[in-house]
Amino acid sequence: MGYQGRDVEVIIMEDGLCLVTACDSCGAIGDKELDLLKVPPQLVGRLTSRVSLMEILCTGAIPRIMTVAISSEPDPTGRLILEGIRGELKAAGFADLSLAISTEKNFIPSQTGLGIGLTGTCRKHELRIGLSRPGDRVYCLGLPRVGEEVASAHETLIIGVDYIRGLMAQPGVHEILPVGSRGILAEASQLAGHAHTRFEPESDPVPDLTKSAGPSTCVIFTSDKPMTLPSMGDTPLSLVGRLV
Repeated sequence: MGYQGRDVEVIIMEDGLCLVTACDSCGAIGDKELDLLKVPPQLVGRLTSRVSLMEILCTGAIPRIMTVAISSEPDPTGRLILEGIRGELKAAGFADLSLAISTEKNFIPSQTGLGIGLTGTCRKHELRIGLSRPGDRVYCLGLPRVGEEVASAHETLIIGVDYIRGLMAQPGVHEILPVGSRGILAEASQLAGHAHTRFEPESDPVPDLTKSAGPSTCVIFTSDKPMTLPSMGDTPLSLVGRLV
């Protein structure tokens, strides 16, 4: 179907069932000799799998199967990455999700690499893509963080699956889009394009619209009404622009 820029791909089957696929990769982050950012492998697994989980859930689909390509030896790195992935899936309510796993068994790499793919399903009428309209406000929940900012941030300041579910339950929220390395401006512009509109930023937007959000540490969403989200605690909520 083609949703370039949404980091997802949708195939609509003959009976109206939609297959929705998302993927994410992570390289040079871990505890190996040549890793550029030193963090525990469990954290690599948790946050990389979280990105694909949020991408799928934001479309209205339900995760069905995850592929895990670990460019490291099965033990200890592979085992610890999988520990993080399974912990994230359990916390998100998908402890029994099917996993197709591959690790590097011929060599012991000096740098960590991980690729996650996730496929979900929904009916065509349940897709939450292309629902934004001219005049919608564009909000950012959370802050873009990358590198050491992610590793040192408190868990409650990094957007997770619970935040997505909370937003989806809010009346007036049209679309939700995790922000990745391209930053808020690029993601909002792509979202606007799919709605046949243009993203017009606020005159002095906060946070930085061009900064990388790393492993989707914030999300943008559209709404046709002013939004307050008291249930999100201390997580920053910012109006960053409008669709015109």
